[in-house]
Amino acid sequence: MKKVVLGFSGGLDTTYCVKYLTEEKGYEVHSVIVNTGGFTREELDKIAVHAKTLGVTSHTTVDAVKGYYDRIIKYLVFGNVLKNNTYPLSVSAERLVQALHIAEHVQKLQADAVAHGSTGAGNDQVRFDMVFHIMIPNVEIITPIRDLKLSREEEISYLKSKGVDMNFEKAAYSINKGLWGTSVGGKETLHSKGMLPEEAWPTQVTKTGSEEVKLHFEKGELTAVNDQSFEHPSAAIQYLQTIAGAYGIGRDIHVGDTIIGIKGRVGFEAAAPMVILKAHHALEKHVLTKWQLSWKDTIANFYGNWLHEGQILDPVMRDIEAFLQSAQANVTGDVFVQLQPYRFQVTGIESNYDLMSSKFGKYGEMNSGWSGQDVRGFSKIFGNQTSMYYQVKKDVEGAAGN
Repeated sequence: MKKVVLGFSGGLDTTYCVKYLTEEKGYEVHSVIVNTGGFTREELDKIAVHAKTLGVTSHTTVDAVKGYYDRIIKYLVFGNVLKNNTYPLSVSAERLVQALHIAEHVQKLQADAVAHGSTGAGNDQVRFDMVFHIMIPNVEIITPIRDLKLSREEEISYLKSKGVDMNFEKAAYSINKGLWGTSVGGKETLHSKGMLPEEAWPTQVTKTGSEEVKLHFEKGELTAVNDQSFEHPSAAIQYLQTIAGAYGIGRDIHVGDTIIGIKGRVGFEAAAPMVILKAHHALEKHVLTKWQLSWKDTIANFYGNWLHEGQILDPVMRDIEAFLQSAQANVTGDVFVQLQPYRFQVTGIESNYDLMSSKFGKYGEMNSGWSGQDVRGFSKIFGNQTSMYYQVKKDVEGAAGN
């Protein structure tokens, strides 16, 4: 009997995949779920029971939260990456980590095939397939939902005929939660106009007024919140989420270009990611030089777009990560953020690496590192070539007019 490793979430699509692969195709199914921060221990246990009830040969739970941060999120923070200046790549980033772990599980079990429950209409099918083609090139990829072009109703009818007992009611909103944010899809996101209603957001607003939080970064990584230190930055992210999420911060709708060429619209809430990215960027603006900031913006924009396209294994990504890591050498200090319902504001930073130090002068008020005569000479030299350009242009045009 051939072995197949199935990426399993416990939802309708992957439940169908188990029954189809075991009973229609005769595979020995080994399910694996990769937790990137979206499941509780109780939820993971229920999914494991569900998988075994369906008839899988083995079920594995991979705790990928720390690895997800180390492999991807860290560099999204270093690069202040927001897709289309809006979206922190909440789902697209975690799909890649899931694909990598699934491929590793295939290698471990020496399976003949790998399967996932993606449809033929979204980005995830490309992300999963591409990682598998690269990491496990000789392993067959099976995608029943995509290949059979199944509707939800057809899947439900098949599972009922097999005696599967589960909740077949489709929730009004599709929710995908992970360490770096939660996506929310519903009828409002299927069109170019419309905002998700209050009840659609997984995290309800329970806080009023305002409060200040202090974020401490060490070489670009969040290590403490309000003087509470954490062993790993992933724990700091989760802790900050509990504080900022209750304000309804980080809610938005992202409109972007999918890998397959169509435009898509999705809601998301990402309180901790949005606060961290803005706080980190504020600190960088104080401690990095002009050209460090400029090149970081250029390179990080490419990194975010290429990651979104599923190209995490391209060697150029390691090169960019090395640059981003190097640029964080002085990104250490405290950032102060004021939280309020539905919004936040960075109020300032404190860092020993602050290039805005008053000993070099105060912008618009006092200079201490140069004289007025220095600036006179600098201004003349700095604009010298442009001055030459206009003088030559004037001479040539004047001669032509005579």
